[in-house]
Amino acid sequence: MSRKTLNILLVEDDAVDVMNVQRAFKMNAIHNPLYIANNGQQALEMLRSGAVPANNRLVLLDINMPRMNGLEFLRVLRMDPDLRATPVVMLTTSNDDRDRGESYALNVAGYLVKPVTFPAFVELMAALNAYWMRVEMP
Repeated sequence: MSRKTLNILLVEDDAVDVMNVQRAFKMNAIHNPLYIANNGQQALEMLRSGAVPANNRLVLLDINMPRMNGLEFLRVLRMDPDLRATPVVMLTTSNDDRDRGESYALNVAGYLVKPVTFPAFVELMAALNAYWMRVEMP
């Protein structure tokens, strides 16, 4: 199987969660570039400016963030003709049915609740990477 590069934008304001994603990538030998935005506004700027390459792009999105939260980001993203097809996976601590419902109404590709333990988080990142490496991207 040929290896494709997946350009992953992590939109997350919690420095510990960012470190956990980075550690999980290392432990799973995930070598895809990981771009970091601390809020939805910064993420939109990075996507629109080309700071995150437009090909094979995936957004991992937290909901609870300052300035522009994940759901606000999603609403803006889906209204932007250049960005609306961008695949987004929610990666959040929120197990709230309303957050999940609103996320899917805004066409997320998946909704993942962050596991409490780090080994479970590493396993989740491995499964997510295995899936996205096989999916045909827009």
